[in-house]
Amino acid sequence: MTINLEEEYQLELGISYEKIAQKVINGALDYQECPYECEVNIILVDNQEIHRINMECREIDRPTDVLSFPMAEYEKPGDFSLLEQEQPECFHPETGELMLGDIIISLDKVKEQAENYGHSYTREYAFLIAHSMLHLMGYDHMVKEEEVVMFQKQEEILKQLDITR
Repeated sequence: MTINLEEEYQLELGISYEKIAQKVINGALDYQECPYECEVNIILVDNQEIHRINMECREIDRPTDVLSFPMAEYEKPGDFSLLEQEQPECFHPETGELMLGDIIISLDKVKEQAENYGHSYTREYAFLIAHSMLHLMGYDHMVKEEEVVMFQKQEEILKQLDITR
């Protein structure tokens, strides 16, 4: 597995961004029984940068906590069975890894939301990665039924990793 972590913004929260990302990404892939080695890009930014990206890509004029940009499209969320034959461009030509996509996280929001919810920075950062990994595997929460499924899965991933509130 390849995790490309770019720290475009430095905010010291006393946690290992890389170790937590690796643990949660591996946990999410195992939970979803992904049959491939994967590549994931994580970009850590501030509120100003995520606001700019949110406006540019989604036309939403405010900062958000996390943005997900999946590489693949799934017929059914979490179903990897047709990717190789229908979307070969999603596989890295040199490593053969499935390029899942990009996760952009506002470290300002990690800090703010952890403090607002009364849990650790580790829990908030891990939650945002688990949430985003599910997006990268085709899950969404645009309608209530999808939201229930996705939110249950992200909590189960974190519980299996013993990352609780």
